[in-house]
Amino acid sequence: MAIPDPSDWRPGHVPASAATVAVAPLLHAAVRLPSALRAGAAALVDLVLPPSCPVCRVPTGSTGGLCMECWHQVRFLKRPWCERLGTPFPYDLGEGTLSAAAVATPPAFDRARSAVHYDGPVPDLVQAFKYADRTDLAPTFAGWMLRAGAELLADADLVTAVPLHRSRLFRRRFNQAGLLAREIARRGGLAFRPEVVVRARATAAQVGLSREGREANVRGAFRVPPSAKATVAGRRILVIDDVMTTGATLEAVARPLKRAGAARVDVLTLARVVQSL
Repeated sequence: MAIPDPSDWRPGHVPASAATVAVAPLLHAAVRLPSALRAGAAALVDLVLPPSCPVCRVPTGSTGGLCMECWHQVRFLKRPWCERLGTPFPYDLGEGTLSAAAVATPPAFDRARSAVHYDGPVPDLVQAFKYADRTDLAPTFAGWMLRAGAELLADADLVTAVPLHRSRLFRRRFNQAGLLAREIARRGGLAFRPEVVVRARATAAQVGLSREGREANVRGAFRVPPSAKATVAGRRILVIDDVMTTGATLEAVARPLKRAGAARVDVLTLARVVQSL
């Protein structure tokens, strides 16, 4: 299997080793196996590629695990936070408090939650997941996300993911948000319905764009296919993505879902860029 095109990598990425590339087909297949077979597949991968920290390569006890030093650098998001946007508050302002941003410009989605800050080793983890075939990280990430988004999952009828355009999906071979959404839906006992929203046009990468540029880039980029409108109408939908920066992409996904009659659209991401606390 070829290493992903270096022109699609980002600064700070974790490059794929030759061994990782060699077992990439096993990693891709393992995350889709029933739970009864997943343990055996994981053991086979560990035999071929001994577990190591995906950030610093220090040997670890299990696939997808971080070494102690990297683990202590991961900052998990926790309450108190804005009930609408999920942005953390420096101190508790009382249950149900909204941030000034949520009051001034309410988002198209109903609630947002994220598992960790997008800093420390997290950017390298995300880059390894997306561009270096570390799909074995999906179960670990999903576990983190379930802790942060338990209330969203409890209120949801189905789970979907921010879709990739078919041209980007062809190059990358998998949708990282889809892998996370599939695992979260499985653990939550909900249907994973990736077909309810599609990316109607290709968009430029959001990296480096201003908030206004990000909004313009994804405006009208998503739609609900006519065949999915009956599935969406009246349903509470949980949308999964890997990183939330300004929320522009997630809002662009939420709008057509709401227009199609979704009763609620919540969003859950692995990581979040937090400008200030």
